[in-house]
Amino acid sequence: MIEARHLRVLRAVAATGSFSAAARELGCTQPAVSQQMKALEASAGTPLLIRTGRETRLTQAGEVLVRHASGILAGLTAAEEEVAAIAGLRAGRVRLVSFPSGSSTLVPSALAALRAAHPGTRVSLVEAEPPRSVEMLREGDCDIALAFRYGAATAEEWDDLVVRPLLIDRLVGLVPEGHRLAESGTVDIRDLAEESWIAGCPRCRRQLVDVCEESGFTPRIDFATDDYPAVIGLVGAGLGVAVLPELAIASVRPKGARTVTVEPAVEREIVALTLPDLARVPAVAATLDQLAGAAARN
Repeated sequence: MIEARHLRVLRAVAATGSFSAAARELGCTQPAVSQQMKALEASAGTPLLIRTGRETRLTQAGEVLVRHASGILAGLTAAEEEVAAIAGLRAGRVRLVSFPSGSSTLVPSALAALRAAHPGTRVSLVEAEPPRSVEMLREGDCDIALAFRYGAATAEEWDDLVVRPLLIDRLVGLVPEGHRLAESGTVDIRDLAEESWIAGCPRCRRQLVDVCEESGFTPRIDFATDDYPAVIGLVGAGLGVAVLPELAIASVRPKGARTVTVEPAVEREIVALTLPDLARVPAVAATLDQLAGAAARN
């Protein structure tokens, strides 16, 4: 019989490429990893790994098991949580991954409300931007991914997931206090064509370039950082202009910078994602509800 713990070890070996690296990731010893892989191969009745020097590769059978492992492990997690709820245990565990501006705005309010309503539910939080956060969900490394997308062009990439819409987050312009457009209520993005630009995360960066090119120019990006406070600090120091989501600005006091409404309007949809099996887990469903409540209060 194939055991879930063996599948977790196999997935770690496949991801890291070696027994020693997998052991470090799992917090165990290399002999323990080797022993569990031998047990899994015995259960499967066929070799799953090929070892050549320092390299470890999957056999065809190993590739099949890894491909199915995430769904199997997610299904087991869902089963364990549902059984616990049926048995009357007032407890639950939710692994949440969120992008930084969501972590600092929506998540705190949601988790505070969740703790008040369900004090036995434990939630862990890790930060990652989409698409990495979505990959973590599909790989079984989290239960809920707080993510975003621009427009509907990429909607099909989430067809296999449960999508809980939370809010629409508009992008706003950010200019230094002494900028010629600092007192303007609304700014056409073409009026910033000759400016130095400070860009945010890779997905936001691509969106900025697309919007600017649709308006007839290519932005000159002098600085790029995933850290929104750094973007705001660079703008406040007079080093350029930026376009940031309102959520990002809401969590940081923009010293030395002014916000302006930018046209044409650019919006991103903020959503909470989970797997269909996990959506039926009480603790996951409660966390989704609290995230929606936090978005409504935002």
